[in-house]
Parts: sequence; structure tokens; C-alpha cells
Amino acid sequence: MNPSRTTRLAKVLALTSSIALLAAGCSSGESKDAVQPASAENPVTLAVTTFGTQGLDPLYKKYEQENPGVTIEATNIDTGGNALTDWKTKQAAGAGLPDVQAVEEGWLGQVMTVSDSFTDLNEYGAGEISGDWVDWKVKQATDANGRTIGYGTDIGPMGLCFNSKLFKDAGLPSDRDKVAELFGGDDATWEDFFSVGEDYVKKSGKAFYDQSGFVWNAMVNQLDEGYYRTDGTLNIDSNTELRQRWDQLSAAASKGLSSGQTQWDWGKGQAFVDGSFAVMPCPGWMLGNVKGQVEGAGGDAKDGWDFADVFPGGPANWGGAFLTVPSTSKHPAEAAKLAQYLTSATSQAISFEEAGAFPSNLEAQKSKAVTGENELTKFFNGAPIGEILGHRAEGVKAQFKGAEDSVIQEQVFGPATIAIDQGTDGEAAWNSALSTLQELDIK
Repeated sequence: MNPSRTTRLAKVLALTSSIALLAAGCSSGESKDAVQPASAENPVTLAVTTFGTQGLDPLYKKYEQENPGVTIEATNIDTGGNALTDWKTKQAAGAGLPDVQAVEEGWLGQVMTVSDSFTDLNEYGAGEISGDWVDWKVKQATDANGRTIGYGTDIGPMGLCFNSKLFKDAGLPSDRDKVAELFGGDDATWEDFFSVGEDYVKKSGKAFYDQSGFVWNAMVNQLDEGYYRTDGTLNIDSNTELRQRWDQLSAAASKGLSSGQTQWDWGKGQAFVDGSFAVMPCPGWMLGNVKGQVEGAGGDAKDGWDFADVFPGGPANWGGAFLTVPSTSKHPAEAAKLAQYLTSATSQAISFEEAGAFPSNLEAQKSKAVTGENELTKFFNGAPIGEILGHRAEGVKAQFKGAEDSVIQEQVFGPATIAIDQGTDGEAAWNSALSTLQELDIK
């Protein structure tokens, strides 16, 4: 954190504490912890709930060392979907929420419907530092009343992970620049992607990508309007572009391009090392997952995974998160301070080195920690990952996410993508998805 931001935050905390102390004079029911900054004499415990691989773990101990009196109790849930269930359960109960809650972009729409149950971070200086992040990230976390309820962590610009050994064995280019050209470079299309896939399947006798769900997610996120129009109305049945992409994907699956892997499992990582598939869409945060899966299955950098500066259909973003402070927190000032610290330029650079979470913080994007060599670049055959992701982030537009966006992705089209991987006709799977949409009464 740079000195000027520290100073501003100190002023905000001092002002907040002063206001709180005045309030305490009128309310004997408030605790000492609620009105005084944390210190050795006034210890505060902050609960933090995150999900997946966000690269925040090294920062917790560092923060505790720099802020005497603060103890962080961190809980990490395995996937964003399970984290959503956890949040919804506690939100409905009105109890059990942490002081700092990580929110995934895909379910931000649901969170925004109850944005008044989160602390407005502008009360703790968010407005002064909003220029630190890409502008669309700040807009995503700002509600219609101008309340900013989350600090942006990472964003998910997408490139292509590919296995250079498998490409070479199939007689395809294996150099990452040549691979980018193979897919069409800056003009890459989904037609190019599936055409290369058909060629790979023909030459290798193996599947091309891991499973259709992630490909579908990328195809949807790339549209100007996905499952919802920007006015918040549902946009599926009459969404021509959406249907065209579904037809492309289902046709590819019928030709054997999908390996039909189980999402987030991949046979406990074995599919990454046994040649089951050769390519997958990779937002920055996925790179840490790939490395973890390969190593979990006993593999390493020698297994040939690489990262290419190309993506079908142009710029696309998948995911990214925000750190929010539920209004139930007993220590909102301390929680806001922690959330700001965890999303600062320095912290986001550390998170990138730890997990490949590409920063939404503009200063962090340009840091040597992001653009230089690290453990991820070594794993991905020396690929300049930070530079590639920075290039892939250019032109990304934040797609409007409706209240049930993540439900539609997981419960409506999740089963449909599994169905086409298992041989169901694309038309039948589409109709089944629409039936599920009606059964769930999503409007």
C-alpha cells in the first residue's frame, strides 16, 4: 500500500472512530471493539470467507503483523458455486456472515438485489481511490444509489491453455506464437477454434477440449448481452446469438471434440497429464488451477502446458471477485480497511504470483511482479503470462449480470452441456434447458 493511501485511510479510520465514539456516548450498548481501532489493547477478530484459488493466504499473516491486535480467521470454500450457497443460506438467516465476504462476478447480480445489506465502502474512503481499478470493475460493484459495496480483486481476461506436446504429436504448431496464429491471431473466431479442434481429433484420435461447460461459459460471457438484457429482462429464448453459439458447441461435441471431463475434478487432475485433452479456455485465475491439477496428479512443467495470446471471438472476461463487508459486521471500519489492503496494488501483485489472479488494480497490472518471471511462468514453459493477460484484457467489456445469472449457468445450462458431451442432440438439450428454466420459474 502506498503512503498516500495509508494516510488517507488513517484519516478515514480516525474520522470513523471519532464519529463512532460520539455515537457511543449516546449508546451504551455498543462494545469497545465497535468504536475503537484495533490495537494490542483492543484486539479484533475479523472473519474472511473466500473461495477457489485467490492467492490471499500469504497476505493474512502479513496484515496481522502490520496491524497489532487484528486476528484473521479465514475460511476458503472450494468453488464459487458452493460459496454462493453458503452466502445465500447465511444471508437468508441474517446471521453467520463474515466481516469480509468474497463475491464472485457471476453471482454479483444476486448480491446487488440486496446491496443495502452490505456496507457502503464510500463511507470508508472508496470514492477517493476508485481510480486505482479498471473503471468497469468499480461500476460493477456500485449500485443504482451510488453505493460501492465491493473492492475489486482480480479480473478474468481469457487466453488459451494448450498442451504443446500433444499439439506437436498431432502435427500441429507447438510454439505459442504459432499456436496463436493457428487459431487466427487477433481475428480468431469460434469457427477457427472448432475447425482446429476437428483437425486435432482427426490426427490424434483424442478429444480436443476438456468439457463443453467451460467453453459455453466463455462463449456466453463474450456476448454484448448474455442471459439478460442490460435492462434486466431475461434474454434466452429469443437470443439469436446465444442460440447460434449453442448450435456451434453442440455440433463440436457431436464430433468428439469434448473429453467430457467432470468440472473442477478432471479425474483428480489425471486428465491434464494423460493426454485426455489438449486445450481449454483460461482466464488468469485458471492458470493456478491448471498448475495445481497437474502437480496434484504427479506431473510438472515437463507435461507441456503452455499459454497462448489468443482467444476465439476476441476479448472475453470470465469471473473475478470482489471483497465486500456485510452490514452485519461488528467491525465495519476494520473490515473495510482489511478489504482495501487485500485489493491494493501490492497485494494484488502478490496474489498474481501466488495464483495467477490477474489484477483489476491498474498499478498492479504494470508491476514487475505481474509482467516478470514467477512460478507460473516457469510452469507454463516461460510464457509471459502477465503480458499476455494484459493484452487479453484490452477491449473487455463488462457484461450485465442478472439476478439469476449464475443459477442459469449452473442449473439450466450446466446439465445441458453435460448432456451434449454424453451424446444428446443439441436441439433436445436446448429444449431441455428451456424446460428447466420454466421449472425454476426464472423470469
